[in-house]
Amino acid sequence: MKKEVDEILQVSPYFVFFLFHSVQVGVGILGFQRSVVTKAGNDSWIAVVVAGIGVHLIIWISYQLLNRAKMDLIDIHKFMFGKWIGNFFNLIWVIYFSFVGITILYSYFEVIRVWMFPELSVFLMMIFFGVLILYTVFGGFRTVAGICFLGVVIPSYLILTFLFPIPYSDFLSLLPVWNHSLTDIAAASQEMTLSYLGFSTLLLYYPFIKEAKKSQKWAHGGALLTLFSYLLIIVISLSYFSEEQLTNQKWATLTLWKIVEMPVVERFEYIGIASWALIILPNVCLAFWAASRGMKKIFNMKQKHAIIGILVLTFLSGYFFREREHITFLSSWTTKMGFYSEFVYIPILFLLYLIITKIRRKKE
Repeated sequence: MKKEVDEILQVSPYFVFFLFHSVQVGVGILGFQRSVVTKAGNDSWIAVVVAGIGVHLIIWISYQLLNRAKMDLIDIHKFMFGKWIGNFFNLIWVIYFSFVGITILYSYFEVIRVWMFPELSVFLMMIFFGVLILYTVFGGFRTVAGICFLGVVIPSYLILTFLFPIPYSDFLSLLPVWNHSLTDIAAASQEMTLSYLGFSTLLLYYPFIKEAKKSQKWAHGGALLTLFSYLLIIVISLSYFSEEQLTNQKWATLTLWKIVEMPVVERFEYIGIASWALIILPNVCLAFWAASRGMKKIFNMKQKHAIIGILVLTFLSGYFFREREHITFLSSWTTKMGFYSEFVYIPILFLLYLIITKIRRKKE
């Protein structure tokens, strides 16, 4: 397979650590507790661990596929299914990545409107973020990777704020361990996997990594940091809130920030939400970069034109996603699509690739 990406456009393997962690921590971490606690109660932390292990398994499968094929998802589909059927599957993935970005943006806008500025225009926020996204994606993948790096490093101080509720927490609430059925744990683990989605962008940016095979350990490292982040927050949430309170809290993480007291800050959740923009931006940029990259290779168009088209559609979709129930529906639909795409389709695709390549070798 010929090299399709010049080395000057590639990033070092360790950047995958930041690419993985940044895309997995977004709006979902602000309120993931309610869905898992509803299923598994005080055993929700087990579901977080089980789902995290599932992510590592899919990462391993993804690298097995990419290292063998030595091409990205777009070319893998064409190689396996031909141009027309392959591009049909590619188009589905482009739509998925586009909806991931749209869902993240409008979910974050909802948080801003509910917690900070109820009258703030969605279209005004979209214009502001749209300019940032356009500037970042126009800079190429190296710029996107740099934003992901900053999106992990700069807001990292926020993890310290989750230590404030510890003096008021009762960790005995975690006991007894495993007092829910395997069915409940499995259901909660499936709910939790929805918070880990987004790492499948690896299937598109794999050719942009120098010595890509060496980046697998960094991918696992980024996913491990995500697992520890979610585990810390769910343990503190279960210890600070009752189960009933968590099932009624849409954004339990933001509520935790209400207890943070500093001499110069009375309402730290405002600082936290504002800082979260640095975490949201890499999420959206990477998702939209993947979608525009797919469109470039499917329709043989410039990626700049593709990202402009995606942003125009994102801006117009704001007319349909202004109410909370509409955003909830969008989020539910996107996360279900993501679960089947990343946790079901990728293993199936790997098995099909092994079968097809084996058959073709026999024919040769």
